[in-house]
Amino acid sequence: MFNKNIEIIKRFHNSHLKAKSRILFSQTGPVMLALVLFSVILPGGSHARSASGEQTQQSGESILRRVDQNLSSKNRVFESSMIIHGRRSTRTITSRSWSEGEKKSFSEYLSPAAEAGTKMLKLEGQLWIYTPSADRTIQISGHMLRQSVMGSDLSYEDMMDDRKLTDTYDSKVVSKDTLDGRDVLVVELTARVTDVAYHRQKMWIDAERFVPLRQEMYAKSGQLLKRMEMKDVERIQGRWFPKTMIYKDMLKEGKGTEFRMTKIQFDQQIPAHIFTKASLR
Repeated sequence: MFNKNIEIIKRFHNSHLKAKSRILFSQTGPVMLALVLFSVILPGGSHARSASGEQTQQSGESILRRVDQNLSSKNRVFESSMIIHGRRSTRTITSRSWSEGEKKSFSEYLSPAAEAGTKMLKLEGQLWIYTPSADRTIQISGHMLRQSVMGSDLSYEDMMDDRKLTDTYDSKVVSKDTLDGRDVLVVELTARVTDVAYHRQKMWIDAERFVPLRQEMYAKSGQLLKRMEMKDVERIQGRWFPKTMIYKDMLKEGKGTEFRMTKIQFDQQIPAHIFTKASLR
């Protein structure tokens, strides 16, 4: 079955290589990753060394808890555009998504025509994808998780680790800085377990709004692997929220992948059947 699933993905890949500007298929629903990153509760950490006012002596834990309080919600329903800036071309994919907490999410691609109808379900640490071209639903696991998201700068692996950062990282505030004209607190996270994709991370958090404005992910060697920037922060339903996220694989050519929220609603009534495998068909 595993080999058959691999063959299905290969055939789907090949169908996207008919034109030179097409990119290999590998994942769906990347906006969910950014939302998961924004929804974490981050206990554990050490006291700040360099901050002022109310931030003086706050721990990485307390600051990141405030981020969670600002950005978390019972659920989200949103529409978005994913703009993939490749080495030679740029393409845009639109989708509609539903998410509940950190462990449940469902996405359906709306355009372009070649991607329309592709669906993805993440449920309790497992990931399924339905591809209309193959008319098959398969589970993504093992080394397939390392593939990129439709040629974007994300991977399945980025999306699937839904553990709270405080379950896997120690955090501390290392400095304060400015970014895009905003005062920020720089929080450094170091892995205390071995089964994580990134040994170290850094987050630049708006000191007033408590919204992450930049996040960097590093290998154990210290090499910068990926960077995410959050922009167009707006007040939505009583919370500050970034409507644009730019994700860049630093080992990959191109200008990164941009996610734009065109519509978002928090704490909605989502039918239970959305988060079932039956919704993939």
